Amino acid sequence: MSSLKGREILLGVSGGIACYKAVEVLRGLKKAGAEVQVVMSAHAQAFVTPLTFQTLSNRPVGTTLFELDRESRIGHIHMAERAELALVAPCTANVAAKLRAGIADDLLTTVLLATSAPTYLALAMNDHMLAHAATRENLEVLQGRGVHIIPPEVGFLAEGKEGPGRLADPESIVERVALHFGAVPTAAPGHAPPLAGKRVLVTAGPTVEAIDPVRFISNRSSGRMGFAVAEAGRAAGAQVTLVRGPVNLPDPQGMEIVPVHSAAEMRAAVMERLPSLDALVLAAAVADFRMGKTEPHKIKRAGKSSLTLKLEANPDIAAEVGEKKRPGQVLVIFAAESENLLANAEKKLKSKGADLVVANDITLHGSGFDASKNKVTLISRHPMYDGQPILDLPLIDKHAVAGHIMDQVVTLLAAAS
Repeated sequence: MSSLKGREILLGVSGGIACYKAVEVLRGLKKAGAEVQVVMSAHAQAFVTPLTFQTLSNRPVGTTLFELDRESRIGHIHMAERAELALVAPCTANVAAKLRAGIADDLLTTVLLATSAPTYLALAMNDHMLAHAATRENLEVLQGRGVHIIPPEVGFLAEGKEGPGRLADPESIVERVALHFGAVPTAAPGHAPPLAGKRVLVTAGPTVEAIDPVRFISNRSSGRMGFAVAEAGRAAGAQVTLVRGPVNLPDPQGMEIVPVHSAAEMRAAVMERLPSLDALVLAAAVADFRMGKTEPHKIKRAGKSSLTLKLEANPDIAAEVGEKKRPGQVLVIFAAESENLLANAEKKLKSKGADLVVANDITLHGSGFDASKNKVTLISRHPMYDGQPILDLPLIDKHAVAGHIMDQVVTLLAAAS
């Protein structure tokens, strides 16, 4: 059964060209069994009519704060109290700014200010608006208050160019909402969260290895998978430390954040904390090599027809953790492969001394680097799994993948106790 079956979802639709995708978000929520109350801003109605959302939701759409019949029963308060989760998709920079300031000047912002339900904002805006200091500050403040941000994707924008700011895929948005109710391990009534009191470290993003003061070696990792794992660990009650390389993502709240650049810095952060940890999920894409000697000045092109770089191996963080971890500690690693996925992943699982490997095929379109989704297989060497792939997941949102990973961490920790 879907985790959204019978759930009361408030879907806010703010004004932007991405409004047409909100129709698909509504369809996905309804298909998953949710009951959806749509509230539209005045600007949203310029793009899509309320009748479209009313037909698909089978409910009147909230459009005006002062509707006599609805307000005779304090309709906006009723909608706010009934919601189990509030989702704004798309969420414009303007609506985010209003929420940060506590402005309630229309039905949508009034309901959002009045609800105590968890709130998710699926961002969609111009790339310059997204990068503006005011927008970034607004989002950081909202996250500090517990608001969940669904970041936009990089893609073709309405302005006719490629860039960040496009609304996340509607299916991914629905999966993110479903994850809130289902995929992350949750506590039984009257019991503590499954990872309460546990310390979990997650690595995320790329590392950056300097060539000279201008150039560096890195990779395409966005950090989204590691960030999702860290958030899943926090949701399961763990004390989370996120060691992250340079990424273009807002830091999640409610956990220790350790920013690093190089593989050596990441190793130092991990090894310093290793003795106190219960589990490690090493999702970062650590550079395998670094410069043998970083040039102190910019390498000039003049007079050169070619350039040879002398590289040396970086420390193998996963192998060192696997060698030094104590009995009972759980180590999860990732294997991004372009061929022989399961064979290479199983080899890496054994050679690193890990308990679980998350294997993903980086050649699969729409999966892995720079994507909001992942297609992975979870493989463990724990005796209880008898050496077989334990979970072959379809192409799903990275937050849903993270929920499955954290579920296995809970299982492995329980088996070790």
